[in-house]
Amino acid sequence: MWKWLHPYAKPEEAYRLAGLWLPWFVVFSVVSFAVGLAWGLAFAPADYQQGDAFRIIYIHVPSAIMSMGAYSSMAVAAFIGLVWQIKTADMAVAAIAPVGAVFTFIALFTGAAWGKPMWGTWWVWDARLTSELILLFLYLGVIALYNAISDKVLAGRAAGILALVGVINLPIIHYSVEWWNTLHQGATITKFAKPSISNDMLWPLLIMIFAFICFLGALTLMRLRNELIRRESHRPWVLTMAEEQDEI
Repeated sequence: MWKWLHPYAKPEEAYRLAGLWLPWFVVFSVVSFAVGLAWGLAFAPADYQQGDAFRIIYIHVPSAIMSMGAYSSMAVAAFIGLVWQIKTADMAVAAIAPVGAVFTFIALFTGAAWGKPMWGTWWVWDARLTSELILLFLYLGVIALYNAISDKVLAGRAAGILALVGVINLPIIHYSVEWWNTLHQGATITKFAKPSISNDMLWPLLIMIFAFICFLGALTLMRLRNELIRRESHRPWVLTMAEEQDEI
C-alpha cells in the first residue's frame, strides 16, 4: 500500500516532486482567491442580521479550517517520521508548523474582529476560542522544540511526538460547540443535507476554502524545498544543482 511512497523518502526525489506540484498549487490558489474574494465581498448578499460584517467569514472560516487541517497533516507526517524513520517526513513537520501557526493566528484575529460587533467583546474564554488558542500554543511549541535542538534528527523526533500528543485538541476544537455551552455558533457548512447558509453565500465560501487549501499546499512545498536544501546542503545532488544554477 505504501510502496509508492518509498522513492519519495529520498530528499532529492521529495525535492523534485515538490517542485512539480508547487506551480499547480500556486495557480489554483491565486485563481481561487481572486474568484472567491470577488464573489464573497462584492456579489454575495448581505446577511439579514449581521449586514456586511458577515463577510469576514470568507477569511475566518477557511483559516480556522486550515488551522486544524495543517495540524492534521503535520501529525500524519510526524507519525510517518516516527514509525518509518523517514527524515523527509520530519522536515515536512518543520515546514508545516509555521504555516499552520499563521493560519491559527489569522483565525483568532478575524474571530476577535467578528466577535466585537456580534458579541460586544473582542475575546471571551469560550470553549471554541480557548481550544483554538491552545492550538496556536501547540504550533509554537513544535516550532520552538524543533529549533531548540541542534541535532535535527533528534529535533524531528521530539517535535513529532509533541505534534502527535496535540492531536487530542482537534476533536475538542471541532465538537466544543456541541459539548459545552458556548457563544460560538454551531456548524454552518458541515451540515451537508441542509447547510445553515444560503447558496449565494455558500459557494464563494467553498471556493475560499479551496483557495486556502491550495495556499497551504503552496507554502508548505516552498518551505519543504527550503528545508531540504538547508539540511542536505552538503549532499552531492544539492551541490550539483547549485553548480547547474551557477552555469545558468
